[in-house]
Amino acid sequence: MRTTLRTSTRTARTALRARTALTALVAAGALTLAGCGDGGGGKGGGPGASKEPGGAAATVDLPRLDGQKLQVVAVWTGPEQAAFTKVLDEFEKRTGAEVAYVPTQDAMLNYIGTKIAGGAPPDVAMLQQVGALQQAVERKWVKPVGPGAKTQLAKNYSRGWQDLGAVDGTRYGVYFKAANKSLIWYNTAVFENAGVSEPKTWKELLTTAETISASGVTPFSVGGADGWTLTDWFENIYLSQAGPEKYDQLARHEIPWTDPSVKQALTTLAELFGKPALIAGGADGALQTEFPASVTQTFSGGDRPKAGMVFEGDFVSINIGQTDAKIGTDAKVFPFPAVGTEAPVVTGGDVAVALTDKPAAQALLTFLASPDAARIWAGEGGFISPNKSLAPSAYPNDVQRDIAEALIAAGDDFRFDMSDQMPQSFGGTPGKGEWKALQDFLKNPKDIAGTQARLEADAAKAYQNEG
Repeated sequence: MRTTLRTSTRTARTALRARTALTALVAAGALTLAGCGDGGGGKGGGPGASKEPGGAAATVDLPRLDGQKLQVVAVWTGPEQAAFTKVLDEFEKRTGAEVAYVPTQDAMLNYIGTKIAGGAPPDVAMLQQVGALQQAVERKWVKPVGPGAKTQLAKNYSRGWQDLGAVDGTRYGVYFKAANKSLIWYNTAVFENAGVSEPKTWKELLTTAETISASGVTPFSVGGADGWTLTDWFENIYLSQAGPEKYDQLARHEIPWTDPSVKQALTTLAELFGKPALIAGGADGALQTEFPASVTQTFSGGDRPKAGMVFEGDFVSINIGQTDAKIGTDAKVFPFPAVGTEAPVVTGGDVAVALTDKPAAQALLTFLASPDAARIWAGEGGFISPNKSLAPSAYPNDVQRDIAEALIAAGDDFRFDMSDQMPQSFGGTPGKGEWKALQDFLKNPKDIAGTQARLEADAAKAYQNEG
């Protein structure tokens, strides 16, 4: 049985709010990605602990769990792993539990299934897909959230985010990390040298790209080695062009991938993918470029980087932080341009679930649902929280602060990443399903009918197996 994502039809108003906030943020002055707190200087103490990193008052009491060992798995590596480790360190200090973090690959369900079959499941997993959460619940791998986490969810989250972590009315997950996935980041020196400004429509974006190309810089960097980036390209175009109702229908496979609306979106995407000169390294180069490199090559190399723009969510900022570029001066951002009447607003997120009955697992979910945990990573940068109780001042710069405020202001008016709502075998597995079909489409964007046929065949199989 599959629950559906309840979203409002007020997408136009949400897009307007998000665009207003994001337009304001690109006017911000020189900003850096340095955190505003020490991210790890708080003192532990269990119930009644009064301070956390940065000196803020703790808002949630946690039990003492001395001697309990907890394994947590997520896909985060590099700077993201370092930031999340600080969150787990604070949990250890407050509870006395010992936490081991294990980074995994994108296909989280496959990893979890193997560990469960071997009799050693992780205690807490951070899932990237709504569909993966639903499948894990159907397989009886996941435990419902306990009273502590329920209290924090009711206090700190909008109904929409609470429902995303529920299956058939029972709450199983806590969305800890969210994302605005409708952003295009650009190298300001490239834009200035080409004499272009931020485009508002898809047509303007293509014209801007051609002008940048004529100036001697390849306009786009595409991380095609990671198929999820290509699904995000498709989803933003589809939401803006086909509208929210069609988006919801396709997400639930209530209309087939052979629908004319999909053909229209792929035809639009081919206007970019079909011009190799507009993509760094062409299609072959893009398919060998992983997401982090797609960002760093856009903001390295002075005024002659490998590309002038890169599309992806707010989390791009953490990779920009690995270069010498400064957010707000060398690197700026604009909303994904409108393809149809309205600009798209697509969100994503990572949901924490308990896979064992250990008290420490439920305590961690309670902590992750509190503003205390969110505040730690927010100060590190590269993080947006759906927790409405997190003070905007927790974010290290105006860029992330404005993106976060736009997300919270949207309330329940958003569309969640489409591929993340689907069965993992179709929407979230490297080398398979939608990821592979769109990688093949990047290589041969003329084959629209063939791409649609493959997408529909793979989707039908995945949904049939899920049922």
